[in-house]
Amino acid sequence: MSGQNGHRAQVVMVSGPSGAGRSSAINALEDLGFEAIDNMPLSLIPRLLDGPPLPRPVALGVDVRNRDFSTDGMIELVDRLHRESGVAAELLFLECDTDTLVRRYSETRRRHPLSPDDAPLTGILHEQELLAPVRGRADVLIDTSALTPHQLRAEVARWFAPQAGVPMALSVQSFSYKRGLPRGVDMVFDCRFLSNPHWEPALRDFDGREPTVVAHIEADPRFAPFFERVNDLIASLLEAFVDEGKASLTIAFGCTGGKHRSVAMAERLAKTLADQGWRVSKRHRELERQTKGEHVVKQG
Repeated sequence: MSGQNGHRAQVVMVSGPSGAGRSSAINALEDLGFEAIDNMPLSLIPRLLDGPPLPRPVALGVDVRNRDFSTDGMIELVDRLHRESGVAAELLFLECDTDTLVRRYSETRRRHPLSPDDAPLTGILHEQELLAPVRGRADVLIDTSALTPHQLRAEVARWFAPQAGVPMALSVQSFSYKRGLPRGVDMVFDCRFLSNPHWEPALRDFDGREPTVVAHIEADPRFAPFFERVNDLIASLLEAFVDEGKASLTIAFGCTGGKHRSVAMAERLAKTLADQGWRVSKRHRELERQTKGEHVVKQG
């Protein structure tokens, strides 16, 4: 399907755990000119998009409480929309740390929809586990743990308000080849040939955001020409992707453990692109996984 005058229809699906701010994000999108439909059953979304051309962008709230919700169904729908040539689809995922979600439920005295007869923590942990694969497919990830409603609205506007000259959002990620390629990535670069800080005892426990680790990696004589070529390649393609109508682009760097070299490269490229005026988000898959694992141990 396509929008009016042959333009691609912009569709933003909004998901995330209960209490993370999904409704606030949908309201913010509505204020930006989107037609907002909350609690949209998955089975009805294809019917909506296969109907008459959409006159304006659409924001669709997807909730695990919907009777036809399933993780596989959600991911299949996301993949389908990404393949549709007439749709510029993005998945916005609102996340929030467990402690903050528990506090929010305690303050409002609400029952969690997935554990109405039990403590909110039970439903929170279940919902986080249920939505983990959906989170992994997100085009835009916003952590609302430390955000006020006003700050969340500003963050949504930063990503989705019409911006002349910067129509495409970029995501730069790092990952470990041991756990496979991230899903939904457009471009992948292998960093495993660079000097590995893992073999330096003084650096092993730090990650690629630590200045001493960065200095070690950048001291490799192969680093500078590699980064320069990657940066030149991406710079030469960005405008072409914009002209093609692409709403978002995901670039990933991989190394053995996803902790040092890929993180340093992702951080460096993200800063370079942001300095050039692009909207850039960063994700470090293995560092996020490690943090969540430490949090689960703490909770347990």
